[in-house]
Amino acid sequence: MATNLVMTSILEKMTGKDKDYRYMATSDLLNELNKPSFKADADLEIKLSNIIIQQLDDAAGDVSGLAVKCLAPLVKKVSEAQVVEIANKLCDKLLNGKDQHRDIASIALKTIVAEVSTQSLAQSILIAVTPQLIKGITGPGKSTEIKCECLDILCDVLHKFGNLMAADHGLLLSALLSQLNSNQASVRKKTVSCIASLASSLSEDLLAKATDEVVRNLRNKSTKSELTRTNIQMIGALSRAVGYRFGPHLVDTVPVLINYCTSASENDEELREYSLQALESFLLRCPRDISSYCDEILRLSLEYLSYDPNFTDNMEEDTDDESLEEEEDDESANEYTDDEDVSWKVRRAAAKCLAALIVSRPELLSKLYEEACPKLIDRFKEREENVKMDVFNTFIELLRQTGNVTKGQNDMNELSPRWLLKQEVPKIVKSINRQLREKSIKTKVGAFSVLKELVVVLPDCLAEHIGSLIPGIEKALSDKSSTSNLKIEALIFTRLVLSSHTPPVFHPHIKALSGPVLSAVGERYYKVTAEALKVCGELVRVVRPDIEEVKECAISCMGRVVATFGDNLSTELPACLPVLVDRMGNEITRLTAVKAFAVIAASPLQIDLSCVLEHVIAELTAFLRKANRALRQATLGTLNSLIVAYGDKIGPSAYEIIIVELSSLISDSDLHMTALALELCCTLMDDRRSSPSVGLAVRNKVLPQALTLIKSSLLQGQALLALQYFFAALVSSANTSFDVLLESLLSSAKPSPQSGGVAKQALYSIAQCVAVLCLAAGDQECLSTVEMLTEILKDDSSSNSAKQHLALLCLGEIGRRKDLSSHAHIENIVIESFQSPFEEIKSAASYALGNIAVGNLSKYLPFILDQIDNQQKKQYLLLHSLKEVIVRQSVDKAEFQDSSVEKILKLLFNHCESDEEGVRNVVAECLGKIALIEPSKLVPALKVRTTSPTAFTRATVVIAVKYSIVERPEKIDEIIYPEISSFLMLIKDHDRHVRRAAVLALSTFAHNKPNLIKGLLPELLPLLYDQTIVKQELIRTVDLGPFKHIVDDGLELRKAAFECVDTLLDSCLDQVNPSSFIVPYLKSGLDDHYDVKMPCHLILSKLADKCPSAVLAVLDSLVDPLQKTINFKPKQDAVKQEVDRNEDMIRSALRAIASLNRISGGDCSLKFKNLMTEISKSPTLWDKYYSIKNE
Repeated sequence: MATNLVMTSILEKMTGKDKDYRYMATSDLLNELNKPSFKADADLEIKLSNIIIQQLDDAAGDVSGLAVKCLAPLVKKVSEAQVVEIANKLCDKLLNGKDQHRDIASIALKTIVAEVSTQSLAQSILIAVTPQLIKGITGPGKSTEIKCECLDILCDVLHKFGNLMAADHGLLLSALLSQLNSNQASVRKKTVSCIASLASSLSEDLLAKATDEVVRNLRNKSTKSELTRTNIQMIGALSRAVGYRFGPHLVDTVPVLINYCTSASENDEELREYSLQALESFLLRCPRDISSYCDEILRLSLEYLSYDPNFTDNMEEDTDDESLEEEEDDESANEYTDDEDVSWKVRRAAAKCLAALIVSRPELLSKLYEEACPKLIDRFKEREENVKMDVFNTFIELLRQTGNVTKGQNDMNELSPRWLLKQEVPKIVKSINRQLREKSIKTKVGAFSVLKELVVVLPDCLAEHIGSLIPGIEKALSDKSSTSNLKIEALIFTRLVLSSHTPPVFHPHIKALSGPVLSAVGERYYKVTAEALKVCGELVRVVRPDIEEVKECAISCMGRVVATFGDNLSTELPACLPVLVDRMGNEITRLTAVKAFAVIAASPLQIDLSCVLEHVIAELTAFLRKANRALRQATLGTLNSLIVAYGDKIGPSAYEIIIVELSSLISDSDLHMTALALELCCTLMDDRRSSPSVGLAVRNKVLPQALTLIKSSLLQGQALLALQYFFAALVSSANTSFDVLLESLLSSAKPSPQSGGVAKQALYSIAQCVAVLCLAAGDQECLSTVEMLTEILKDDSSSNSAKQHLALLCLGEIGRRKDLSSHAHIENIVIESFQSPFEEIKSAASYALGNIAVGNLSKYLPFILDQIDNQQKKQYLLLHSLKEVIVRQSVDKAEFQDSSVEKILKLLFNHCESDEEGVRNVVAECLGKIALIEPSKLVPALKVRTTSPTAFTRATVVIAVKYSIVERPEKIDEIIYPEISSFLMLIKDHDRHVRRAAVLALSTFAHNKPNLIKGLLPELLPLLYDQTIVKQELIRTVDLGPFKHIVDDGLELRKAAFECVDTLLDSCLDQVNPSSFIVPYLKSGLDDHYDVKMPCHLILSKLADKCPSAVLAVLDSLVDPLQKTINFKPKQDAVKQEVDRNEDMIRSALRAIASLNRISGGDCSLKFKNLMTEISKSPTLWDKYYSIKNE
């Protein structure tokens, strides 16, 4: 009731004669309407609507302005029918009212459209408003102003509700297309925006209709030039609105645009500008379909980059003297200016078109360096400043793309983009220096941006040019006219250069640099000060090494002098050695001093260190307790050298102290340190002069640590070798019993109640140490141990399985190092274990047999080959034994006898077509490893079998090639290079197993030796992409009685193909054309099975990082599969494994979405924005997304 009273009073005042009263009352009404508690009955709604409509025509502008503001809350507070009534009245005012009321009616209608929030109200408004707007646009006799207002409103309506108006799309399109031929430029311009707003929700048919109509207008030679310009703008706007959906229409549009660009009259600059803008849009939004036109567009962009018909550039380009600085003022004053000249617009459009080409075509990078880079550098001299900024930005895009494509690649061959860029650096610097002498601040800022990007991509490229760049930096920092922005850019560049080049490069320029930088520290603007201080930090790093390096070099030099001429310096040694010892006490120089003593200790001259030796050993022993890892490492090395050279002069008591310190360094948390500590331990025990107490100290302190270490699953490499030498040294040292050591090693394999079973890797480590221990102890102990191990194998009680496992591994390790043929029938005893019910024992037995054969190839290799032929059931395990023999030979770089190779190959090739995949895989690995030993024999033999009629044979030889491609250089590389295509082209094979083998081989090549396959990629990639598609013929239904099960035989192949693309993106990005891969291949992968989606999410994240423009061009089409994945709910009765897998899948998809969100800018697709809104509104999804984003 109170509301009604208040409202009645307000409404009375609103109709008063006094303008101020009306203003105050309207203001009060606005406040009331904005109150959340405001409600109006039917009568009040009508009154309010009428009075606000009336107020819109108020003679006082400020009153009518407030009335418009009242409409926004009113739309939400009154009934739908009332809103429609208001809209109808406003349309009537717009179309039939007085001229002075038209503007306000238009603003009011736009306000209502903006405030509509429910779909039902939107539908009602559209039904009421659309026909009237169309009438306003196409009705006869309507003035230009009315048409423009109607087009403006319709543009807003279409943008917001285009997809709700599908039924009217045809009518709207026809009405709007007719206006493209209007005589009024303003009507045509607004029609272009209107059709673009409509286009994003049009069906493919209507989009085609719109495009055809525009292309028909363009092909009509009698069309006026201003209408042609509008139609070209229309094509660009359509492309920007619908993105990749415009792709199919490029065949019709691109040739027309290129033709207009080249044939336009000299003064028709806008026509050229609009054509280039449309081409730029195509490059960014339809990268796949534009591919065939790229060369022509590149030629066109480069031609118009320097298009300047009214200006001839006679200035000598090669004069790079400082004298130019004096001429600069006059030159700038006489610069050519012409307000009528708009050719700069063409140059700007050409620069942007070229930038789009660079960003969207990483595979053209090398070509762009040859053709576009010199032209861009030359155009740094552009006379129109805005265009110059675009030229700079285009060049920066070229640099960024180079960084993207070559990320993680170190090869600097003559075709790699980095190498090509390096050749251009002198020209870039010369051209940029000229820009740094310009008056314009904006130009200098742009020039520094180019230099910054250059240093980021090629960190050490400016070493020879620092001197020529210093004056530009000085001027930017010291000149009175310099702005804060310029100073910040100059300082950031200076810091980047200082941090990425070696200090000596700057030493001649320290003085010139430090003055301006220090004065910048005193600037009033805090950001300049902050940047200047960062530069000072780098400057200090550049200057300071002078002092420290001199000290360190002096210490190293002294060490070398003593080591080399110590025999002639016997009188000086007592004076200079204490100085070195003194340096060991200084925290900064002690590491260098420790290394200097290592050099002296290793000298063949046996330098007399008696005056300082005791002190040095004491210092070094103390260093083993320090936290500094590098110091501990150097100390272990130096102690080792000193003990080897001067062991007789160091007492056993010092040894014992060292051993106590060493024991604390042995653990699997730092294996490199462990290896050094164990090596030092061996040196102490090997010293013939060391007393029995040293062996005892090692047994008490180091052995327990070693036995703990041996159980670690991390133990490998140098540390494992050092541990083996340790046991060998320990058994040789005084009073250490072999039997006790062997027992302690074997018992360390027993599972303990606290930690459970021993890791598989630990069993291999124990076996290797046992083998080395036996060999060190002598033949007798070795013999007895082998007999003891064979006895364990003969006892076939099932409780003995853990012992048998270790016994087999030990026999294998001993057999590899020593010929065991003196033990009769040992091979048969081992083969007996093939019958074991335990898989790990079978595997250990095949390992043992293979390694025993390595010890005596002539006896055991024929035995294994014979068994493989005759024992069908044991074939898989016997092939594993053969693999052990071959792998060991390839690692040791040993060669087989020719007869053996022939026998092995015959046998392996016979088993290529085995029905068991496990057997085929082992055969392939054996063939691959033999290929490393005998490439000239194997490569032709494998190649012949690529045409075998049996699919399994073809697949096996391709997998064999995969195993022969390792990371290190091998002699097979040059032999296989000419033959690669005959293996990889099996990706076209009709059998899926063969195709998958070819895909896996391609992956291995891409990862280990990308340079071998780069030439084949143009032919291979389309075939690889084809393997990512779901093939219906590979999907079959298996009838399991109560239910049917669908089996997809192509799944593994698709997964392998996507993983291969992922690898190629790392090593061969400049060969991959991302835009032809994303749609349709990646898009279908994102909607595929769990196993395929995961690699696809990774690929999408990688592409978003490396080729953002290609991803943004088709972002709309990628949203649906991602949305489906993150909203997928497992069935109610799903098992935990399925639920966990789905959780992993959602996180993986969110990770890809986070990558997309990083690259999507302001003109990002509406669909993607809606997806992000949906994620932010769901608490569970948002929490996951937030944690992923902050990883």
